[in-house]
Amino acid sequence: MALNRFIPILTYHQIAPEPAKDSTFRSLCVSPERFSGQMAWLKRCGFQGLSMRELMPYIRGEQRGKVVGITFDDGYQNNLTHALPVLSHLGFSSTVYAVSAMPGGMNTWDAHLGVAPAQLMSQEELRSWHRSGQEIGSHTEHHVHLSECSLAQAQEEIVQSKHALEALIQAPVQHFCYPYGEHNEQLAQLVQAAGYESATTTHRSRVKVGSQKDFYALPRVPIVKSTMWPQFLLKTMTAYEDRRDP
Repeated sequence: MALNRFIPILTYHQIAPEPAKDSTFRSLCVSPERFSGQMAWLKRCGFQGLSMRELMPYIRGEQRGKVVGITFDDGYQNNLTHALPVLSHLGFSSTVYAVSAMPGGMNTWDAHLGVAPAQLMSQEELRSWHRSGQEIGSHTEHHVHLSECSLAQAQEEIVQSKHALEALIQAPVQHFCYPYGEHNEQLAQLVQAAGYESATTTHRSRVKVGSQKDFYALPRVPIVKSTMWPQFLLKTMTAYEDRRDP
């Protein structure tokens, strides 16, 4: 019963071999082998991996089950190459939060930090992800710092990204992720007003079913390069991450 009351939403970025040792944020690359092993472990333990669209009834308490959310930030091409075959094989769904104005581009927002360049999914690759039963969510138009934008600029980034992605895949885009995890009450109101059903943050915790009243500030569980088996077990099955929520 306790497992049904807490739902982990896993956060991934790239599913790829680690970049050069002098690269910044190397931890955001989880190897394809490790990702495959983590997903297989969830399946063996009776978990069902779900997109945000399919997860929301569980978060709201309308359904019960042994479920885990799977999310990918930014929309990297290697999600399609390395993650999709694993997810499809296991019957899992997931959500990629795409940067709507940058299909086929690179993660240029990180270039000044020394992060290794990585290819983003093209328009056709995003359509392919959607056709494969996976979900597309929004990560703004340009991966901006929303907290540094005017409210008008923030609104445009939030609203236009939804419209652009919906036009691209010809389906509703209902879930949002704040770039850099930056959010506040005003931004949450803009996201809700734009018609999204949820928004995820970088606050570290599992979602507390029944007591979760703000669907526009959902916490998640980060999975990184250094997440080994014992820690992955703790993150998904125990209160390990809950204690880290501010």
